[in-house]
Amino acid sequence: MRKVDAALGFLLDGLDEAFDSKSWHGTNLRGSLRGLTAPQAAWRPAPERHNIWEITVHAAYWKYAVRRMVTGARRGSFPLPGSNWFLREDAGAAAWRQDLQLLNDEHRQLREAVAALPTTRLQSLTSKRVFTYAELIRGVAAHDLYHAGQIQLLKRLRVTGG
Repeated sequence: MRKVDAALGFLLDGLDEAFDSKSWHGTNLRGSLRGLTAPQAAWRPAPERHNIWEITVHAAYWKYAVRRMVTGARRGSFPLPGSNWFLREDAGAAAWRQDLQLLNDEHRQLREAVAALPTTRLQSLTSKRVFTYAELIRGVAAHDLYHAGQIQLLKRLRVTGG
C-alpha cells in the first residue's frame, strides 16, 4: 500500500466528508439519501424540475466524469446512455437501489483514481487547461455538498408542501 502525502490525503478526506464520512457541516450526500423510497426520490417540486433521483444519478455521472479526467480514460464508459442529467421517474424500489449503488460505485472508483494520482500532478492543469487536478477534485466534493443541501431542501418541501 502506498503512503499518501498530506495534500492527497486532504483531498481524499474532502471527498469522503462530502459523500459519506462524518463531518462538521452536517448531512453529506449519502446521508441526504438515506431512507428515501423510490416514490419520495421521484417526487418533483414542480413540472420540469429535477427530482432527488435525477440529482443522485447526476452526481454519479460527475464522479465518473472527474475520474475520467484524473485517469485520462476515454469517454463512453458510464453505465447509462447520455450525460449530465438523466430522466428518472418512479420505476420502483429495485431501480432506485440500483441507481444508489451506481452512485456508491462511482464514488469508490473516483476515490481509487484520486488515491492513485501522483501528487506531482495535483497542481498541473487538466487536459482542458482550465483547472488543476486539485481544483477538480475539490470541485467534485463541493458538487456533492451542493446537491446534498438541495436534496435536504427537496425533502423538506415534500413534507411541508412548500
